[in-house]
Amino acid sequence: MEAPYLVKLETFEGPLDLLLHLIKKEELDIYDIPIALVTRQYLEYLEMMRMLDLDIAGEFIVMASDLMRIKARMLLPKPEELEEEEADPRAELVRRLLEYKKYKEVAKELRGRETERLGVFARGWIPEVADEPIVELQEVSVFHLLDVMRTVMARFAQESVHRVAREGVKVEQKMDEILAALAEDEGIAFRDFVEKCKSKFEVLVSFIALLELIHFGRVMVVQKVPFGEIWMCRVREEDDVVGAE
Repeated sequence: MEAPYLVKLETFEGPLDLLLHLIKKEELDIYDIPIALVTRQYLEYLEMMRMLDLDIAGEFIVMASDLMRIKARMLLPKPEELEEEEADPRAELVRRLLEYKKYKEVAKELRGRETERLGVFARGWIPEVADEPIVELQEVSVFHLLDVMRTVMARFAQESVHRVAREGVKVEQKMDEILAALAEDEGIAFRDFVEKCKSKFEVLVSFIALLELIHFGRVMVVQKVPFGEIWMCRVREEDDVVGAE
């Protein structure tokens, strides 16, 4: 049997990024986190990442342990005399999330200033103006892609018929399919692409192929609004050839 196809990303979001993503996606109050819901969804994401053979750092496992410990403490009955004195088990987690969120916002503001600075030119220099209108796009993380994966995979989880035959879909083949589709279209909805897959295995391979193309700078993923449709777009290069070895 072939060895598992392991994907390693140079910039992979950490466990606090995943928690903030869940809080924002579910529109939760960061000061009053429903720990049972967040823990369940966090573990579901970890399971999805294991299925995809993503390189999960140890900090994700540590956070999972912390969440289950907090959940257990909140479920245990408390003596009446200690109810008012005992601190909320979620307090330390909330403090870490708020501090991390603050630093992320500062980093985002600094990146914005850098981008603004790049638009300042010396006197006498005339920049080239693109003919196409500029559309402001939102940042897309791995967790946004996993959101789409969860909804698509749910369809196959309900199937009662199980196929035993080994499927021959390869990552390289799916990479070529994505590039070929993008050669004919400026952008393709990621959901539309994976929903054409005929099995759970093909969905997983398609996801890994997209990550590889992003990693090598051949494809980028964008969305116009937060948690909106995710679009795959090809990074245009003169020497970019579909299926090149």
